Amino acid sequence: MENNKLLSIIGLFILSIIWGANVPYMKAALDFSGPAEFAFLRNFFGAVVLFGILILLKKPILIREAPKLFILGLFQTAGFTGFLIWALIEGDASKTVILVFTMPLWVAMMAWPLLRERLTALQWLAAGISFLGIGIIFNPFNEGNNILSCFLALASGFSWACGVILSKKIHIKFPKLDLLTMTAWQMLWGSIPLFIILFIINSGPILWTNYFISIVLFNIIFVNAVAYLLWFFALKHLEASSVSMLSLLTPIAGAVSAWLLLGEVPNDSEKIGYLLILLGIFSLLFYRNNKKN
Repeated sequence: MENNKLLSIIGLFILSIIWGANVPYMKAALDFSGPAEFAFLRNFFGAVVLFGILILLKKPILIREAPKLFILGLFQTAGFTGFLIWALIEGDASKTVILVFTMPLWVAMMAWPLLRERLTALQWLAAGISFLGIGIIFNPFNEGNNILSCFLALASGFSWACGVILSKKIHIKFPKLDLLTMTAWQMLWGSIPLFIILFIINSGPILWTNYFISIVLFNIIFVNAVAYLLWFFALKHLEASSVSMLSLLTPIAGAVSAWLLLGEVPNDSEKIGYLLILLGIFSLLFYRNNKKN
């Protein structure tokens, strides 16, 4: 059990780097494709990859729990990815990824009544420091902010938080449910609303350049298939609130990659926000280590 927790923490750091570094490339991909098309491609074929692995491993695909994973896919895949990509169209990549990570706030609020996971005073303090940093970066009083983009990013974070809670409840109710099978089904279910949107919003033809194809393949294999496995593995072995707080490294990686690849240089207040988020993360880790000793 302790090894699984350690692997979960390591996996979350790897996941955070993958997701954070990918944000500028997602924004770049939208120069070649509409948001619904890109979201569908990365999620549907990510599910195809996972089902292919299930076949190679000779694991059962048609499980009785599959229909129960539809709501999880609706929030974890369709809502989270759809709102995120739409927000990237409307606003900056660095600010979008920061606002998406208001997710731990919603998780902390929902985990107490729904999962009975109480945060201690020190955990609340660590969370408060992180959210203070996010609040400084968000800066709702700045008239230059794109309100629509901010709202969409917040919606993505809230949808993600709902997926976290649902995933944890599923693990509790179905402890023997195979992680790979669960990930594949929720990703496939989440692709359905995105597919329907393709017929509602006409974004024009996709420009199939080598650059766009490489971004899509990276998203299918690493950002979706591999990263979601790491995410659900962590949710299975750690508390939902702890997973959410540990994954706050993602907005830092996203902001750094947006600076290096898109030239989005953070201002002084944003730099303060980044430092506060990091302080909150390491405060939480420090407290958890001391608690075990």
